[in-house]
Amino acid sequence: MAETLPTSPNKEELQCSICLDAFTDPVSTPCGHNFCKSCLNQYWNNSQTYNCPFCKETFNNRPELKINTTLRQLVQVFRQNENKSEVLCDICDSVKKKALKICLLCQNSYCQTHLDLHQKVTNLKHKLIDPVLNLENYICQKHEKPLELFCKDDQTCVCLLCAVTNHRNHNTVAVEEESKERKPLIMKMKTDMQQMIQYRKKTIQDIKQSATLRKETSEKEKAESTELFADLMRCIERCQSELLEMMEQRQKAAEKQAQELIKDLEQEITELKRRDAELEQISHTEDHLHLLQIYPELSKPPHTSSWTQVSISDTQLSVETLRKTLTQLHDTLDDKLSTSVLKRIHQYAVDVTMDPETAHPNLILSDDGKQVTNGDIKLELPDNPERFSTCCCVLAKEGFNSGRFYFEVQVKQKTDWDLGVVRGSDNRKGKITEAPEDGYWAVALRKGNQYQVFKSPTVCLSLRVKPQVVGVFVDYEEGLVSFYDVESGCHIYSFTGQTFTEKLFPYFSPGNAHKGKNAAPMIISHIRKSE
Repeated sequence: MAETLPTSPNKEELQCSICLDAFTDPVSTPCGHNFCKSCLNQYWNNSQTYNCPFCKETFNNRPELKINTTLRQLVQVFRQNENKSEVLCDICDSVKKKALKICLLCQNSYCQTHLDLHQKVTNLKHKLIDPVLNLENYICQKHEKPLELFCKDDQTCVCLLCAVTNHRNHNTVAVEEESKERKPLIMKMKTDMQQMIQYRKKTIQDIKQSATLRKETSEKEKAESTELFADLMRCIERCQSELLEMMEQRQKAAEKQAQELIKDLEQEITELKRRDAELEQISHTEDHLHLLQIYPELSKPPHTSSWTQVSISDTQLSVETLRKTLTQLHDTLDDKLSTSVLKRIHQYAVDVTMDPETAHPNLILSDDGKQVTNGDIKLELPDNPERFSTCCCVLAKEGFNSGRFYFEVQVKQKTDWDLGVVRGSDNRKGKITEAPEDGYWAVALRKGNQYQVFKSPTVCLSLRVKPQVVGVFVDYEEGLVSFYDVESGCHIYSFTGQTFTEKLFPYFSPGNAHKGKNAAPMIISHIRKSE
């Protein structure tokens, strides 16, 4: 059954216990008592503790006050009914009595006593209506006569003089007759409104249930994934932590979406309840003229959404997917980690270009700064402090001194190359040692198949597949520099536990030309960020 607002709320129930007047912007405390918002705020502003003025329950933190829209609607209905009772008799001399009727012809309000006298003295069938404060809405402003007819052509109420002048050839009927025709339509609108309310209530329930199921599934998957990753090495444990974080973020997003949908639905329900209350009130009125006057506004459908398709974004990250990923990457623990890591670190992709001011004179850069080759011929370039003078290297224009960043470089068909990051303040002149203690974190290829990490001592890498595109990921605060074979998804090498104190710049070296055998360019790849 549809929920309806009471037409005659109890006055005491709608009074603020602080100001002892009807609620203005009513708010509720956590203990369930209601007050005017301004009254409660003022009460708490003048108090050292936050407690309920009625039951004295104390709250640790100041509660966030939100207006109780349903209670505010009840107050509005109460005030509308109360206003009707404020019409007093125009004939009483001293103590004004409550008016019982208003005569539209005489345009006076009458208590029971004066109404009896009015009817006896005039001996006429004057038009009487229930007391209203807005009497001018029932009187023709042009002729000062009661609005007794309804013009179907112009859809407006008119007086008898209007009917024989401006509306002379129009189709006019008594307001009572037109009102009787409109009442069934009012009732249909009321029924539709109640159905809309019920539909939205059910949708809210479905959303809550869906959110609960999603949360239970998420909690179950987190527990299973914890058990799955318990026996793996530290790198896999780190992967697990990031996966759980992703699941938590998606769950929070789903809960936030559910809250937003519920909020929108509750707002629509409040508006529909208000319209339903108006329809309930007008469906029982005998004030036919008033019904016709407000009917055009009531007949307009409220601004609501259809809610035919409501769903919460899928937050499921199945444990079976994790098991499948680990199975596919079973060769090494690094392999198990790298594919999922690469997907996540794509979100940290940056757009970098090579800086010609740092390029060794033998290097040739493309116009867009995305490619570099060794021309094997020294160009006449100014020997500025930023330029490498001995090593065939070039830095990116962009430097980073916080956060995470990631870039990829194509090294296809090359026999030699160096790639990594370097401190911006390090020396660019003379012989350079590519070691962390000298401000270089890089991997290198020599003689077509020898992969090395220049540190003390030098680390030789054994790679099953020759990388065609190498990804470089840096976590500045974590002190991490990692290298990946982008196409196979394999982890190449990581510098861990490093300390960075200044800007890091991407570092590229296409190696010596070797009489054209190593002429292929190094190319900075365009990366589409993962969603």
